[in-house]
Amino acid sequence: MNLYQSLGYLVLGSRLRRLSESFLSEINRAYQNEGIDFEASWFPVFYLLSKNNSLSIKELSDQTEVSHPAASQLITNLKNKKLVTSVTSANDGRKQLVQLTDSGRDLLAQILPIWDAILLAMDELLANEPACNELLSSIGALENAFKVTGLADRIGDKLNTELKTANHE
Repeated sequence: MNLYQSLGYLVLGSRLRRLSESFLSEINRAYQNEGIDFEASWFPVFYLLSKNNSLSIKELSDQTEVSHPAASQLITNLKNKKLVTSVTSANDGRKQLVQLTDSGRDLLAQILPIWDAILLAMDELLANEPACNELLSSIGALENAFKVTGLADRIGDKLNTELKTANHE
């Protein structure tokens, strides 16, 4: 058992970040191996735009659960690469709608098979590691638990009740 495993929940965030960085690095390497100039961090925008002709930055921000500035920064990056463009909404002149450019649609056509291969590879990996089968549902349950009562609030409750009581005994 390594240090991270022995410390359990005290390093959960660090372990999840390390796992995420490792996973995204492998995904980016898969794109590179196929000669495709695509970054895993672009996936949410490309996925949503593959299912919708256009979306506002607010809609992209809401659906990906990132801040509006973070979504805007990603869109600016993709605009600079000429993969997306924005057009004024016909219904609301104040709203800018993000769309894939022709280059973005060409790139989407190249990456769709990679997405299918990722799903197949992950299914195979999980089939060989039965303990991983509940990973996504467990992460979802933890995300929901954090939304109901923030972890910081729970920690504060423990400090103010259980630990004070234990220290006075």
